[in-house]
This record gives sequence, structure tokens and C-alpha cells, in this order.
Amino acid sequence: MKGLFKSKPLSPPELVRHLRELLNFINPATPSREPKKEKYREEKMSEFNKCILEMRSILYGIDGAEPVLEACAQLTQEFMKEDTIRLLIVCLPKLDLGARQNATRVITNLSRQRIDSRSMAAEYLENNLDLINILILGYDNSEIAFSYGPILRECIRCQSVARYVLESAQMKNFFDYVQNPNFEISSDAAATFKELLTRHKSTVAEFLSKNFGWFFQEYNSQLLQSPNYITRRHAVKLLGDMLLDRSNSAVMIRYVSSLDNMRILMNLLRESNKAIQLESFHVFKLFVANQNKPPEIVGILLSNRSKLLRFFSGFNIDKEDEQFEADKAQVVKVITDLNPQADDDEQ
Repeated sequence: MKGLFKSKPLSPPELVRHLRELLNFINPATPSREPKKEKYREEKMSEFNKCILEMRSILYGIDGAEPVLEACAQLTQEFMKEDTIRLLIVCLPKLDLGARQNATRVITNLSRQRIDSRSMAAEYLENNLDLINILILGYDNSEIAFSYGPILRECIRCQSVARYVLESAQMKNFFDYVQNPNFEISSDAAATFKELLTRHKSTVAEFLSKNFGWFFQEYNSQLLQSPNYITRRHAVKLLGDMLLDRSNSAVMIRYVSSLDNMRILMNLLRESNKAIQLESFHVFKLFVANQNKPPEIVGILLSNRSKLLRFFSGFNIDKEDEQFEADKAQVVKVITDLNPQADDDEQ
């Protein structure tokens, strides 16, 4: 008779409560090395794998079917109770690769769920910001970085969480994370770094204004002048994205008024890599277009005028781009019309 009667499927809240029990077993307060308990743990891990896979199916749907919104809402509400999401995040390093990947997808999906236009994950994170510290430090661990990184990016979609990271001491760690020797980790960290510096416009503008000195000193020395060309390429692209954003207009004027900054960009223009050259041009043109160039910048442009004009005469991109050609023509015109007395006459 065994097997004739299947057990009733657990409801979403019951599924989360069962997961919570399994997590407490996987991450006990007092670990044990007894053989019997180790074997029992393996059984519980297998049960956990099935449980988290079922949750993933609820949140993402099965075989192309749309997920049931009510089931997703029930799962999300229960997950935010009794710190279940915290427990799952903390337990991620103890899971095998398959379970960790499924758990990561569950957490990132839960972070996007909205109930009555409210983000329950955002509300939870605002009261549990120490979790963000755990996620950031995941970049120090090559095994967990690929789980904590995507979760962190989902979390910083919440503006208050992004502000917390920007203002934290750990923000400086990202200059090391984006230069990790492991390409996949550095790429993931770079994606998070970009998200922090571009998503929430007003928060980013405030951060850059308050931290202009140390931030751009680190940005210039560690990233724009990095020996790694991939780091330089990503850095100059992100710099352009930040400076060309209207929200950062005051920061942009401050940046392009620095001779040291312009020298760095002029060196990047000389790179053999076309992608770096193009992204550097998009930043360099801001120095040239500045209506109130400091005298030292005018002086450098004048002393290098012939070299710059010669460079731009042969500076082309592979595909036709009217905006690029117009920008280049304007840069050439301004440099050609510069006079040594003042920047005012040529504007």
C-alpha cells in the first residue's frame, strides 16, 4: 500500500516554515561531528535541495507557465518573517553548488516581489542593514562571491540600501574588488560598482559631491591608471556615464577643471585599444567644451595643439556615427580657435 497515497503538497507558507527548520539544522548553534548526525545532515541537505527547487518553481513558473501571483506573495510574506531570508543568506556558503545557485535565484526573485505596491524586501533590508555588510564581504571569498554579488545588486535597487553602501567604509573596498585577479569576480564586482554609481541619481550626486576628493583620487590612480587594460576600459566608460549624467553636472564641472585629470585622459587617448580611445574621447571632449577652462588647461591644450589636431585628423571609428563626427568636429574647432590670452574669446 505504500506509495499509493501521496502526501499533500505544502502550501507556500508551509514550504517556507519547512525550509526554516532545515536551515536551522544545516546551520546549528552547536555543530556536531558525530557520524550518525553527519549522515542525517546529508539527508536533510537532500530535502533542502528539493524544497528550494520547489520555491524556485513557484517564483519563476514551470515549463514556461507564468508564476501564480498569490503563491509568490504568500511565499514572500512568510520569508520575511522570523529572519528566514537572513538565515538563508548566512547558510549559502554551506550549500553545494546546485543548491546555492537555486537559493540565489530564489533570494534575488524575492527581492523584486511587490505586494500592494510595497517592496517587502526593501522594508526588511532597511531594518537589517548589517546583512549588506555580509554580502559585500562575499567578494573576499571566491566560492561565495558569485552568489552574494547578484543578491547585493538586487538589494541596492533599494535607494536607502544603496545610500548605506555608498556611505559605508566598505565602499573603498570596491577599488580592490574590481581589480581581483579572478576575472569573473572582478567583473561581478564591477557590475555592482556601476550599479552603485549610476542607479539612484540624486543619491549618487550627493555622494560624489561630498566625497569628491578621496573618491576620484582613488578612481584615477587605481582604475584609470591601472596596469590592466580591462580595468582601464571599464573605468573610463563608467567615468563617462557618471560625468555625462545631468544629475552630476556640478561634479562634472569640478572634474574637468583639473589639469591632472585632463592629463590622465590625454594619456588614455593615446592607448592602442580603440574602445579605450573612444570612451576617453567622450570624457576628454568635456574638458574642451568647458566654458570656464582654468588657464593651466588652456595652456596645455595650446602647447599640445598641433599634436591633438594631428591625432583627431586620423581618429575614426569603424561604423558611421554622426554624433561622434559632430563631437569630434566641435573639439577640433575649439582647440583650433583657442588663444593664449583667455578662454573667454574662443567661447
